[in-house]
Amino acid sequence: MDLRRLRYFVAVAEEGHITRAAERLDIQQPPLSRQISLMERDLGVQLFRRTPRGVEMTVAGQVLLSEAKAVLAQFDRAIDATRRAARGEQGTLCIGIAPTAPFNPFVPDSIRCFREANPRVCLVLHEGLSNDIVAQFNNDQMDVAFVRAPQIHADGVIVAPLQEEPLVVALPSHHRAARTKSKAVSLKSLANEQFIMIGPAGTGLHDETIAACHRAAFAPRLGQPAPRITSALGLVAAGLGIALVPSTMQSARMKGVAYLPLADASAKALLGLAWRRDDPSPVLKKFLSLVRAMAKKRPTI
Repeated sequence: MDLRRLRYFVAVAEEGHITRAAERLDIQQPPLSRQISLMERDLGVQLFRRTPRGVEMTVAGQVLLSEAKAVLAQFDRAIDATRRAARGEQGTLCIGIAPTAPFNPFVPDSIRCFREANPRVCLVLHEGLSNDIVAQFNNDQMDVAFVRAPQIHADGVIVAPLQEEPLVVALPSHHRAARTKSKAVSLKSLANEQFIMIGPAGTGLHDETIAACHRAAFAPRLGQPAPRITSALGLVAAGLGIALVPSTMQSARMKGVAYLPLADASAKALLGLAWRRDDPSPVLKKFLSLVRAMAKKRPTI
């Protein structure tokens, strides 16, 4: 028995009349009668009894009608789900997020917009530094990631820049620069400070801090490393050093920490989007399209 015959049977059962069912199905009455007869022969049961006004179901027919409707509904749902998946409207998307990225409104805004437009897509979020993101890409545990590094050293992964935002300095609130409430401070004036590095070498903010200091003509004195931005700010509050952070981090208020803008215009933090170049996922393509369209409207902070 195939789905076509099940649909024929359901039409006859619902119409109670072979001719009306044939009209509904847009086929001739004799072929429909033949298909119903073949179903009864294959099943070895009588499904309909003829009446002066048409046909009526037997007990066996009533049982088959209930099961046939369930089978056809499940099949229709499967077809619908398949087509949604092909359009990128259903599936799962694993999104990596650099620890400082959620403080940039662009990141939660883009995720929220995608979620609202594609409610059937399951979003799985992972926070991680660049080295964590590399490992997850290499282990096929990541589809796309908001990163701070211009490159992700994983096979086939590319990074497209979305935004640049100024770096600011996070320093203890009792620091002389914080007490003077300067409008901006030059990076060179901080050359004697201990720099708290967020993440190991090869991660976005670590490398950008080193590069910014080198452009200011000094090598930073490296203080205690911090695995995450929250621990880095905790070390700053404790007076153990200063840290360069993206300007959007200023929304993270912590007792004992003050933020000052840098006079160095070249000190920037990248926000980029990383994904595998040859990934065929329709869901990923839909996400990339939305995020890049939003980035064109909001290129800077």
